[in-house]
Amino acid sequence: MMRKNKSGEVLETLFKTTHQLHRLFENNLSKYETPVVLTGPRLRLLVTVLEAGEIRMSDIALKLGIQPRTVTQFVDALEKEKYLIRMPDPVDRRATLLKVADHAINDINQARASMSLAAEETLKNISQEDQEQILNILKLIGNIEDIN
Repeated sequence: MMRKNKSGEVLETLFKTTHQLHRLFENNLSKYETPVVLTGPRLRLLVTVLEAGEIRMSDIALKLGIQPRTVTQFVDALEKEKYLIRMPDPVDRRATLLKVADHAINDINQARASMSLAAEETLKNISQEDQEQILNILKLIGNIEDIN
């Protein structure tokens, strides 16, 4: 019988836990009136655009650490739902700027509040001290450089 090394066991447990947390979070989130189109990753993108005021699509990819094609997919969907507005970049005609539509701000704020409540519900059995320790460990893991 082959034994797992600790690193492999840590990653396997992290992947399983992430999947379970995501399902539990989504179940908790469904209790609130959040527009279905505002999934976690899409909301993260919208918040990034909202905080920037206007931002290039390429800068979103860098800031969020995701592929440009993924940004394009999110932007296409959010533009279709009238959450985002694409504008030509006056400085670089090859680039596109994004801005959150004014009428979308209330939905975004509601979704953020709902996600905070769902997160609290999801982690209610974990002490603040343990949450802080988990957060610190995840930040350490997240600082590993991308080798792609």
